[in-house]
Amino acid sequence: MIRIALLTVLLVMSTMARGQDLPTPEGPMTMERMAGIIAALDPEVSQRGPTFEFTIQDIPVIVIADPRADRMRAMVPIRSADALEQAELLRLMQANFDSALDARYAVAQGRLWGVFIHPLSPLERDQLISGLAQTVSVALTYGQSYSGGASVFGGGDSSGIYQELLDELKKRGQEL
Repeated sequence: MIRIALLTVLLVMSTMARGQDLPTPEGPMTMERMAGIIAALDPEVSQRGPTFEFTIQDIPVIVIADPRADRMRAMVPIRSADALEQAELLRLMQANFDSALDARYAVAQGRLWGVFIHPLSPLERDQLISGLAQTVSVALTYGQSYSGGASVFGGGDSSGIYQELLDELKKRGQEL
């Protein structure tokens, strides 16, 4: 009986200790928080209403957020979609499945884009930074490894490029 009581006490104490190790939740992503994070990544960001325009590694990035719909979208223009052939479209769909990670290739308004789409309010700082890095990475690796970053399901060769970009962006975002 004493063993059961001791085991119960130890179990409760270990559960409580584990709960103390959990990171503090950030709270919902707002337009103001997003603006601060993006400004840390590129101090020359331009904001017009819900739209942010900035540059990461010489790649233009557009972020549009809609708090009422609780959505955000980061977009990087890659090229005109007019001359995309079926084999290239198939390769883009394959990349969306295994190597683009949270970023995606998409076609809209006659262009091929790298995009990251996420619900706005649950988005955390590191998720935003990672999503932006992955979106820039799919643009940089277009025509080669078509990779969103360090983890590629089934292998890949662009993990070092993505990891350097992610580390650099996280370092810039640390001041927040």
